[in-house]
Amino acid sequence: MKLGGSINAALLVSALLLALSACQKHEGEGPVEHAGKAIDKVVEKAGQQVEKAGEAIQDAAKGDQDKK
Repeated sequence: MKLGGSINAALLVSALLLALSACQKHEGEGPVEHAGKAIDKVVEKAGQQVEKAGEAIQDAAKGDQDKK
Protein backbone atom coordinates (compact mmCIF):
# COMPACT_ATOMS: atom_id res chain seq x y z
CA MET A 1 0.00 0.00 0.00
CA LYS A 2 2.90 2.37 0.68
CA LEU A 3 4.16 1.95 -2.89
CA GLY A 4 0.77 2.96 -4.26
CA GLY A 5 0.78 6.12 -2.13
CA SER A 6 4.23 7.07 -3.42
CA ILE A 7 3.14 6.54 -7.00
CA ASN A 8 0.03 8.63 -6.45
CA ALA A 9 2.11 11.40 -4.86
CA ALA A 10 4.55 11.34 -7.79
CA LEU A 11 1.68 11.51 -10.28
CA LEU A 12 0.11 14.40 -8.39
CA VAL A 13 3.38 16.35 -8.32
CA SER A 14 3.91 15.66 -12.03
CA ALA A 15 0.40 16.84 -12.86
CA LEU A 16 0.88 20.04 -10.82
CA LEU A 17 4.20 20.80 -12.51
CA LEU A 18 2.66 20.26 -15.92
CA ALA A 19 -0.28 22.52 -15.07
CA LEU A 20 1.98 25.27 -13.73
CA SER A 21 4.26 25.17 -16.74
CA ALA A 22 1.26 25.47 -19.05
CA CYS A 23 -0.03 28.54 -17.21
CA GLN A 24 3.22 30.49 -17.19
CA LYS A 25 3.88 33.20 -19.76
CA HIS A 26 6.37 32.03 -22.33
CA GLU A 27 9.29 34.45 -22.57
CA GLY A 28 10.41 33.27 -25.98
CA GLU A 29 8.67 34.59 -29.05
CA GLY A 30 7.61 32.52 -31.98
CA PRO A 31 8.84 32.98 -35.54
CA VAL A 32 5.77 34.97 -36.60
CA GLU A 33 6.09 37.41 -33.70
CA HIS A 34 9.82 37.78 -34.41
CA ALA A 35 9.11 38.47 -38.09
CA GLY A 36 6.42 41.00 -37.14
CA LYS A 37 8.84 42.90 -34.92
CA ALA A 38 11.43 42.91 -37.70
CA ILE A 39 8.85 44.30 -40.14
CA ASP A 40 7.90 46.99 -37.62
CA LYS A 41 11.54 48.08 -37.39
CA VAL A 42 11.91 48.22 -41.18
CA VAL A 43 8.71 50.25 -41.57
CA GLU A 44 9.83 52.64 -38.83
CA LYS A 45 13.20 53.20 -40.53
CA ALA A 46 11.53 53.69 -43.90
CA GLY A 47 9.18 56.25 -42.36
CA GLN A 48 12.13 58.15 -40.94
CA GLN A 49 13.84 58.18 -44.32
CA VAL A 50 10.70 59.46 -46.03
CA GLU A 51 10.43 62.20 -43.41
CA LYS A 52 14.05 63.21 -43.99
CA ALA A 53 13.50 63.27 -47.75
CA GLY A 54 10.40 65.45 -47.28
CA GLU A 55 12.38 67.89 -45.16
CA ALA A 56 15.14 68.01 -47.78
CA ILE A 57 12.58 68.76 -50.50
CA GLN A 58 11.07 71.55 -48.39
CA ASP A 59 14.50 73.01 -47.73
CA ALA A 60 15.33 72.87 -51.43
CA ALA A 61 12.03 74.54 -52.31
CA LYS A 62 12.70 77.32 -49.82
CA GLY A 63 16.14 77.82 -51.35
CA ASP A 64 14.59 78.14 -54.83
CA GLN A 65 12.06 80.68 -53.57
CA ASP A 66 14.80 82.80 -51.98
CA LYS A 67 16.62 83.01 -55.35
CA LYS A 68 13.58 84.49 -57.13
